[in-house]
Amino acid sequence: MAELVDAPDSKSGHFGGVGSIPSTPTKNKMQILRNLYNWTLLKSHHPKARWFLCIISFVESSFFPIPPDIILIPMVIAKRASAFFYAFLCTISSVLGGIAGYCIGYYFYNSLGFLIVNYYGLADQFNNFEQYYTQYGIWIILGAGFTPFPFKFITIASGVFGLNIFLFISISIIARGLRFYLIASLLKIFGKIIENLIDRYFNILASLFFILLFGSIVILKFL
Repeated sequence: MAELVDAPDSKSGHFGGVGSIPSTPTKNKMQILRNLYNWTLLKSHHPKARWFLCIISFVESSFFPIPPDIILIPMVIAKRASAFFYAFLCTISSVLGGIAGYCIGYYFYNSLGFLIVNYYGLADQFNNFEQYYTQYGIWIILGAGFTPFPFKFITIASGVFGLNIFLFISISIIARGLRFYLIASLLKIFGKIIENLIDRYFNILASLFFILLFGSIVILKFL
C-alpha cells in the first residue's frame, strides 16, 4: 500500500510533502510523528545527533513538553552499539535540566516558574501539592522520573518547596537512569523485534504514549 507522505529526503533531512489523498487531522499528526521517527533514524549517525539528544533531554526536565524517549528510541534502534552511551547522555542531560528546573522553582517561581506550570494548567495544584510533597517527596521524584509524568512539574516543585538539592540530584539520577537505561537495554537486546513492532503498530504505540503523557497531567489536575 503506497505511503501518503514521502519519506524524508536523505540529503536534505527535510520531510516530504503530503500526497494528493486527503487525510484526517489525526492521520496527519500521526504521519508527522512517523516522519519525525524516520528522520531521527536517518540522522542518528550524524556527529551532532548526540547534541540534539542532550538538548531535548535537558529542556524536557525544565519546560519542554516532549520527552526525550521519542528521540532516544530511534537513535538506539539505528545504532544499538551506542545504546548505553545514549542512555548516559539522556540521564546526565535530564538531571542537569532538572537542576535548572529546581533553580526556576527556587529563585524564579513567581515569574518564570509560574508561567511554565500555568502553561500546563497545573498552577492551582501547587496549593494542594505541598502536603503530599512534604510526606512523599522522594517517591514522587522517583515516580515522575521513571514514568511519562511531566518531570518539569516535579523539578520546579522541588525548588519551590526547598527539597535538599543534593537529595534531589541523587534521586533524579536514580529515576532517570533507571528509565533511560531500561529503554536502552531492551532496545539493545530486542532491537530488531522492537523495530518491527514499531513499524507495524506505530500509530497505536504513538497514541498510547501520548495518552500516558497527557493522562498523567489530567490525573494530577484532579488529585
